[in-house]
Amino acid sequence: MDQKEAIQEALAIVKAQASVRTMSAEEITGMVQSVAAGIMAMGDAQDCPCIATSARSAMDPKKAIKEASIVCCECGKSFKVITRKHIATHGLTPEEYRAKYGYKKGQALACKSLARERRAKMKDMRLWERRGKKAGEGDKA
Repeated sequence: MDQKEAIQEALAIVKAQASVRTMSAEEITGMVQSVAAGIMAMGDAQDCPCIATSARSAMDPKKAIKEASIVCCECGKSFKVITRKHIATHGLTPEEYRAKYGYKKGQALACKSLARERRAKMKDMRLWERRGKKAGEGDKA
């Protein structure tokens, strides 16, 4: 982002601030300069790959799985379930993703509440009992 664009963005921000409260001319000028400098600094920071990498890897995989969401350790986006399709956008398979971030092989890539609901539903369905009965019935006939 060049300086002209940064100043235009800063003017828009300061104009919105000035519409909410009264500001002196010196305040407006100083605020435009400081906001424009901040915007320029942010633009430079986004171009630096070292900062982007450190921000991406800042998420601790153990803290990524929360009660109501799970955060992708690759991009930092929050989901209820990290799908195979999303992981593929990072060039990984779910197995590679788990191995890369130290998750167990069978770890569900879903938030804790959803994993708990699924587990309870499977226990209620008792599929292992149905499968055993059907196999036993086939032997008698």
